[in-house]
Amino acid sequence: MMARRNVIAPAVARDETLAPGGLGRGPLYREVKRRMTCSLRDGEWSQGHALPSEAQLASRYGVSMGTVRKALAELVAERVLVRHPGRGTFVANRDRDYMLDAFFHIVDAQGRKEFPQVDLSWFRAGQADAAAARHLGLREGARVFCLQNVLRLQGAPVILDRIQVSRAVMPDLDEADFRARDQTIFGLYQRLHGVTVTRLEEWIRARNAGGEIARTLGLKAGAAMLAIERVAYTYDDTPVEYRERYVNTAGHAYLNVLGMKKPSPR
Repeated sequence: MMARRNVIAPAVARDETLAPGGLGRGPLYREVKRRMTCSLRDGEWSQGHALPSEAQLASRYGVSMGTVRKALAELVAERVLVRHPGRGTFVANRDRDYMLDAFFHIVDAQGRKEFPQVDLSWFRAGQADAAAARHLGLREGARVFCLQNVLRLQGAPVILDRIQVSRAVMPDLDEADFRARDQTIFGLYQRLHGVTVTRLEEWIRARNAGGEIARTLGLKAGAAMLAIERVAYTYDDTPVEYRERYVNTAGHAYLNVLGMKKPSPR
């Protein structure tokens, strides 16, 4: 299936040299980073592909190689790019393993992750509620796609996701894509629509389960659960998805590793 990309093809030739005095406030490398991010957003460098060398980028932007290295270092730290010693710098390949490691934080009692089995409950066109409108930068009632997923871990329903996606960013989503997908939702966004999720913001609270959520997750009414509000952003901090996630923590927990990860045992 051909990708339905909603990006603008970059111009064949353009002068991106940073003229002295032509910048706003802030370090020079931040402007280089911004322009590189625009190239990533516009599809000039696709996932898994190598970027030009540091010398080529320095020539392109009219800056020193040290400035380019600082811009690259931030993009690597943000997991937008990845360095392969001796080979160069590449756009991160957001395959299923990457998505699980970067964006999925629900683990069992031993701290282990697994790929969830996903059941799509429903998919429909709708209107943004107040929370989605606020987080997606839309007016309340703006057109969105709405869907609900139940995620099973070790065979049991553990997570319920209610998702709203901005139709202004991805106007061509359809239910068939979600039912037929063999990848993560973020992988679907990237492959079919050219929208790459680069970061998440999450607000995590304790809630008491009730109604449909309690029944779906096999909880007693009033039982404690995690409620996570999550906003997914693409390049240049454009919000593309608002998600309400509810988690049964009877046998699972939210794990966030801060600082450097421990090396894997050999």
